[in-house]
Amino acid sequence: MYIGIDVGGTCTDAVLLDNGLVRATAIVPSSDDIISSLLQALDQIMKGVPAELIERVVFSTTLITNLIAEKKYDPVGLILIPGPGLSHDHYKYNTATYIIPGAIDYRGREIMPLRYEDIEKAVEDLNNKGYKKVAAVGKFSVRNNKHEKEVASRVKWLHPEWHVEMGHQVAGQLNFPRRAVTTMLTCATREKYSFFVDSVREALTRRGIEGEVFILKADGGTMPLNKVTGVPIETIFSGPAASTLGVQALLPPGETAVVVDIGGTTTDLALILGGQPLLASRGAPVYEQLTQVRALAVKSVPVGGDSLVERVGREILVYSERLGPPYCLGGPMPTPSDALRVLGLTRLGSDKKAHEAMEMLGRPLGMSCSEVAQRVVKMVIDIITQEIEEMFIQWEQEPAYRVWEVLQKRKERPGMVVGVGGGASGFITQIAARIGCNPVIPPYAPVANAIGAAVAMPTLQVSLRADTEQGFYTIEQEGFQGKIEKDPFGEEDALQLANEWLRKRAEKYGLGNMIEKTECTRRDVFTMVRNWITTGRIYDICVQTPRGIVAHIGTGTRGEI
Repeated sequence: MYIGIDVGGTCTDAVLLDNGLVRATAIVPSSDDIISSLLQALDQIMKGVPAELIERVVFSTTLITNLIAEKKYDPVGLILIPGPGLSHDHYKYNTATYIIPGAIDYRGREIMPLRYEDIEKAVEDLNNKGYKKVAAVGKFSVRNNKHEKEVASRVKWLHPEWHVEMGHQVAGQLNFPRRAVTTMLTCATREKYSFFVDSVREALTRRGIEGEVFILKADGGTMPLNKVTGVPIETIFSGPAASTLGVQALLPPGETAVVVDIGGTTTDLALILGGQPLLASRGAPVYEQLTQVRALAVKSVPVGGDSLVERVGREILVYSERLGPPYCLGGPMPTPSDALRVLGLTRLGSDKKAHEAMEMLGRPLGMSCSEVAQRVVKMVIDIITQEIEEMFIQWEQEPAYRVWEVLQKRKERPGMVVGVGGGASGFITQIAARIGCNPVIPPYAPVANAIGAAVAMPTLQVSLRADTEQGFYTIEQEGFQGKIEKDPFGEEDALQLANEWLRKRAEKYGLGNMIEKTECTRRDVFTMVRNWITTGRIYDICVQTPRGIVAHIGTGTRGEI
C-alpha cells in the first residue's frame, strides 16, 4: 500500500492506494502545527489498516513555494568566487553579495588561492548587517570544492551558529549564476524545510509507519525525505508537479490536456502531452532568475478559492492574498468561494454567511448578492484564463511541444481542460469555454495532488565526471573515485559507466526493477588541447531512474506508464 500526502497552504490532502485503487481519502485544514494536520489525515485514511502494510509514503508540499513567493525567510549573504572572466557587474542579486579573489579552473586546478582576510572582511560586514546565513559559491566548485569548503570553514570558525550552504552540494551543473541563485534559495529555506522533515518523521513514527519516505520534486521525480542531504529548492514546484501527476493517473493513458488545479491559495497550471507531463527545457524560474532546478513546465497563479475580495471605492478587487478560510466557513473576509456558494456552484459552508459576504461588497454599490457573486467569479476566471493564454505562448516554445505538434501533423492546441482541487467544480466549465476546450473533472479531483504524490515513481540519480587525461572518474553521490580501465574511453563508455553505477544504487535501495531504461539529465563534454593536439576529454554526465507513475488509478495494476 502507498500513501500520498499533499501539505498545502489551505488543506492537507491524503490518499491511501492499494494496487492502483483508491482505498481512502482525507482532506483536513492545514495549520502551523504540521504534526497535528498530518496525524489527523493519517488517522482518517488508515482506519483498520495495520501500519506495517504501508510500503511507501510520498509527500508534496507548497511550503517552499510559498516561502519564496512571499519572501518569508531570513536574508542570505552571498560570498562568490567567480575568478577571471565576466565583469562582476553580471553578478547582481537582491541580497548582500561579496566577490572575493581566488580561482579554480575548469579542470578543477587551483590557479589562485583564497586569502582568509578577504573572507573575514566579508563575514564582518555581513555580521554588521545582521546576516546569519551565508551561501558560498565558486564558479568551478563542481570540479574542485576546495575554495567553497575553505569559505564555509572560516565562516563557521568565526560564527559557529551561522548556517552555511555550499554550491557544489546543491547543484552539480556548470552555470555559475544559476548555481548562485539555487544555493542562496536553498540556504534561505533549509531551516523551514528541516522543520517540515522533522514534523513528518515525528507524525509517521507516532503512527508506526516504517515504509520508505520520499518527497516530490519539481520535475515529477522524488528524493528521499532527508533534512541534511535533501535540497529544499528542488521541491519549489512540488505542489503543481503533484497535481499534474494526479491528472496523469486519473486520465486514460495517452491523453492530452491542460491541467488547472484550483486550490484555496493558488491555481496551478500544467500541460500533459500524449500522456506525459511537459518538462521545461530550462531551469525553474524564481524572481525572473533561472535556477538549476529541473521542473515541469508549470506555473502557480496567486489566486484561489480563499483569495481576499475587497471593495475599494466603486471597484471590487480580488487580491493575491489569503487571510483565512472563506467567510461562509467562519473566515474574516469575502472570498471567491463565498461567491460560488451564492451562485449554487458549491455547497461549501453556510449559504447565509456567503450571502452576508456578498452583501457587504454589493450594498454600497447598489448591487444584489447574485450580481456581486457573478462579478467576483468572472474576475477569477479572467485572471486564470489570461494566465493560461500566456502559458500557451511559453509551452509552445518548448521542444517537447513542437515534437508533439509534428506528430499531430498540424498545429493545434490541446482540446481538454482538466480541473482538480477544491475550487475546480465552480470554475472549470467557464474557464474551458473561454479558451475553447472541453471541461473535465475526474473522479477524486479534490485530492488529485495526494494521488499524484502516491503514484510518483521513486527516482535516483548518479553524477559521473570522468577525466581521460588524468585517468580517473568520480561518482558524486557515492563519494567514489576510481581508475578508468578502458582505453580508449569515449562518451558512450562514460554513459554506460554512469548507468552501471545507477543500477548499483537502485539495487541498494530496492529499486532494481525500475531501471530497464534510464534518463540522462546532463551530458557535457570538454576537450583538452595542448600544443594543438587533443590530450583528453572530460565527461560530465548525470543519469537517473525514469520519472513517471506506478499506476493509473482504477486499473488495479502496477507498472510504469
